[in-house]
Amino acid sequence: MAEIATVGVAGAGTMGSGIAIVAARAGFRTILYDVSADALARARRQSESFLDQSVKRQKLSQEERARILADLAATTRIDELGACDIVIEAVFEDLRVKHELLAKLDAVCAPSALFASNTSTLSITELAAGSGRADRFLGMHFCLPAPLMKLVEMSPGLRTSEDAFAAAWRFCERMGQRPVKTKDEPGFILNALLVPFNNDAIRLVEEGVAEPAAIDRAVKKGLGYPMGPLELLDLIGLDTQLLLCEALYGRTLDPRAACPPLVRRMIAAGFLGRKTGQGFYRYERDAMFGG
Repeated sequence: MAEIATVGVAGAGTMGSGIAIVAARAGFRTILYDVSADALARARRQSESFLDQSVKRQKLSQEERARILADLAATTRIDELGACDIVIEAVFEDLRVKHELLAKLDAVCAPSALFASNTSTLSITELAAGSGRADRFLGMHFCLPAPLMKLVEMSPGLRTSEDAFAAAWRFCERMGQRPVKTKDEPGFILNALLVPFNNDAIRLVEEGVAEPAAIDRAVKKGLGYPMGPLELLDLIGLDTQLLLCEALYGRTLDPRAACPPLVRRMIAAGFLGRKTGQGFYRYERDAMFGG
């Protein structure tokens, strides 16, 4: 199987933008696709800001920054992903929406191209069934924020071929990431633990046990986490947390996975987190990578 050279990322939200940075930073020609030109423009601003911070912290040179941005293209035309050796979809957690996207990708991409999903709760086998290439489909769940976190959960579906999985694993390592293999089960490893944990933190806020900053400080200082749960929720987005809860609870019926009412109230108020400038905390807009 030929080595991957050109990478497509479908979806220019927080996750998609971050994954695109990871791929371009590793030297892959990367094409970020979204139906929204505004989303692509926002992703470009965020990418430039993140790379500027990397230069400021002496993690990149100005020459490396320029090279990464030159390798990172953006398009609203899905047919431009036809040149990609792998396409990673990173749209929101809705099986129907993902299937519609995958069907369009299957029509424009070469039969040899791999498809991967960044889903964190949906079944890889179910997603693969709508991809037109179930043997070349797998899960690649990056962690937020993708440009800073190395872990990627790699999940084969029931029909994923060993060759396809091995090629994707090598690609993941070439990006400088650290893959772990997981079974195709709801939440994989991280979200099976994290979604209920984050909901517990939200319920502490609902019940008035402590302020968000105090909860985050306790978790960071007491448990050694680099980011508090409410800070992480603002980075993920409260709208995304709702989708994660609905997907995980629908498959497990775990009461801790059920979405707390406060999340729906915050969504109704437009308090989605970093991307709207307010969630559990206030932010300057466009600072979505947390680094």
